[in-house]
Amino acid sequence: MNAISIFNDVLGPIMRGPSSSHTAAPFHIGALARSLLGDEPVSAAFTFDPGGSFGQVYHEQGSDLGFAVGLMGWPITDERFPQALELAAARGLHITFSVVPLPGADHPNTVEIRLVSRRGQALHLRAKSIGGGAIVVDQIEGWPIHLIGDAFDVLVLLQGDAEPAVAQLLGQDRQWLEPLARQARGDQRLLHASRPTPLPQSTLARLEALTGVLHVWTTEPIFYVQHGQPPFSSAAEMVAQAGGRSLGQMALTYEATLLGLPESQVLAETLRRFEVMRAAVHRGLRPDLPPMQLLRPSARQIYQAEAQGKLAIGGLHTRAAARAMAVMHVNGGSGVVCAAPTAGSAGTLPGVLVTLAEEQGLDEEQIALALLAASAVGLIVAVRATFAAEVAGCQVEIGAAGAMGAAAVVESAGGSARQACDAAAIAFQNTMGSVCDLVQGIVEIPCHTRNAVAASSAFVCADLILGGYVNPIPLDETVDAVYAVGKMLPCELKVTALGGLALAPSALALPRLR
Repeated sequence: MNAISIFNDVLGPIMRGPSSSHTAAPFHIGALARSLLGDEPVSAAFTFDPGGSFGQVYHEQGSDLGFAVGLMGWPITDERFPQALELAAARGLHITFSVVPLPGADHPNTVEIRLVSRRGQALHLRAKSIGGGAIVVDQIEGWPIHLIGDAFDVLVLLQGDAEPAVAQLLGQDRQWLEPLARQARGDQRLLHASRPTPLPQSTLARLEALTGVLHVWTTEPIFYVQHGQPPFSSAAEMVAQAGGRSLGQMALTYEATLLGLPESQVLAETLRRFEVMRAAVHRGLRPDLPPMQLLRPSARQIYQAEAQGKLAIGGLHTRAAARAMAVMHVNGGSGVVCAAPTAGSAGTLPGVLVTLAEEQGLDEEQIALALLAASAVGLIVAVRATFAAEVAGCQVEIGAAGAMGAAAVVESAGGSARQACDAAAIAFQNTMGSVCDLVQGIVEIPCHTRNAVAASSAFVCADLILGGYVNPIPLDETVDAVYAVGKMLPCELKVTALGGLALAPSALALPRLR
């Protein structure tokens, strides 16, 4: 299994809101399914299990739109996104959604998909959204597989006698990321090659023409392809290897090594994602934002009240909080945000980073390193736990973002890698157990104010560590504890809108604004 990547798994995706698990991940699943189909789809049937979160919130959180956009081959940032279902029907793509029991569904974000192509080719697959926009396609035509969208994958279904010839063709250029995977079922075989480059068209044609080959599926990556090995896999290793380097510098080395990219390119891509964050902040503070589904925008009002001295305290923490809410307003309106680590927590890091950049005068390299320091904490969460609130509650989304933000503040202040990890740890320790109780299944209440508080708290946690607090429970152990607590939470408190604030009478009675 591949290592966690900052760009693939932590700092992104760049997407339309409102949810990385339920909007971006369906888009990624749809895009990968289209790639596997190898042709324009004309029919798509999506089935969700009633016990999972997809079945509860797929319409409210734009899963249906994400699936449609991915199937049609559009980018998720396409301006036509809100009209995707209508436009799909207009171009001859018939899409249906149903909620019925799925035998063997072992994840709350499981979806079964049946596709038919323009040429009449059928495809049956099963996939999961596993948090932060990440996905796994784990079954195709009844065969267990593992596709995550970060390679050029080739799957060959064949009669057993054809295996030697197929294996020879798949391996002739030695372009494998992993050893060739093989499964047997009766006299049939499924071979899976995961590659850093596309299979040459001439080789693909020879494969398809071989006697005994029943079908060939190929995919193009939707994420960065990994070319190297991660230099560390825990916070303890990261800090031990740091020496005099900061946490941001450690993350820079990690991603450059893993993806085989020059450090200058990693810095440039990090800054590109920061600019998406900054644009979302500025958009969310504009006076012309339309209402969301439940809330009317208030970040601009709060930001102006602070500037006019009308608040009880005000200051940098409040401005960071208002900026975080501004991004969540954009996210709630299906605008473009950078999920970091998820869309439900997409306001926290922009609230912190844009405040640091615009009020502390950071240059571009300092901004990038602060964002990479935050991402280093996210790496540890992704390795040891999850970003999926469906699995472990809000603590691994907004709680994780707050911890990441605390590390970014320490980095910007010149703190050490250990101090950044300790600031992240105490931020996490104070959000442990936070449930995901979306009001009416919509990423607005209490998500917007939780992002604001997490952004504000990041500065406090950084100051506590920089001021001398000695954290006795390191980041690795803290993340382990958070994950254990999250798994203890009942499903009613994990995105299903069946518990917590979601059942408050006032929450149930809130009218939809659009």
